[in-house]
Amino acid sequence: MHSPWIAALIALFLWWFATGAILMVVRRADRAGGRAHLWSTLWALPMLGLGMAGIWLTLGSQTPGAVYIAFISALLLWGWVELAFLSGVITGPNARPARASAPEWERFLRAWGTIAYHEVLLVGLLIALWLASAGAANAFGFWTFAVLFFARISAKLNLYLGVRKINTEFLPSPLLHLSSHFRIRQMNWLFPISVTALSFAIACWLERLWVAESAADAVGFALLTALTALALLEHWLMVLPLPDEKLWRWMLPAPKQTRGGDAHGL
Repeated sequence: MHSPWIAALIALFLWWFATGAILMVVRRADRAGGRAHLWSTLWALPMLGLGMAGIWLTLGSQTPGAVYIAFISALLLWGWVELAFLSGVITGPNARPARASAPEWERFLRAWGTIAYHEVLLVGLLIALWLASAGAANAFGFWTFAVLFFARISAKLNLYLGVRKINTEFLPSPLLHLSSHFRIRQMNWLFPISVTALSFAIACWLERLWVAESAADAVGFALLTALTALALLEHWLMVLPLPDEKLWRWMLPAPKQTRGGDAHGL
């Protein structure tokens, strides 16, 4: 478990498994209908509590085990917020499709309105983790959440500006209006900046991994390197014609209704 290679493989598995688990819960709630989305979010509240507790309890511990716990705790914290978003519980005040003839400034405001509450919550959690982790021996929980936060902001902006491949088949019923705020384009001005920034972040983590003086630091920076590399891969999958949705489609129950159109994932 002290090996950076093992840490990277664990990060890869947790990324795949956590994404699939959230999508499975959301799909089952979609099939159940009614208030199933709300109840699934409430039943998952222990994830939020465990995530907060795990990060808090490991702040002063600089061991490989504590780094793994902090990393997993950040994923639990992030996972609950994403579940609440995909369930339509914490989204934004605008739940209507985009107006095709709207000017760009109105389109941006309406798109922001679809996710405003979710983004404010994420910013609040990021600031809270930053304040709690300042000067701590183990700040890997904060850095894990920060990587997820900035990578997700970048992905959302790229979807808004337009990319070649936008997956919508996993969108649950409470968020079907989101697809109207996306654009299909070969490229946008932000994408090269996004992939460059993520590549630079990977280089920074690798440099920290190379000079790590403890097993805990080696594990932590290996986890961050793998997570950032996965974020970079997710960005490239928005412009490459690869069937990435097959990674999770096989493990999900069939949707309640079959909709036409191309099959894409989130």
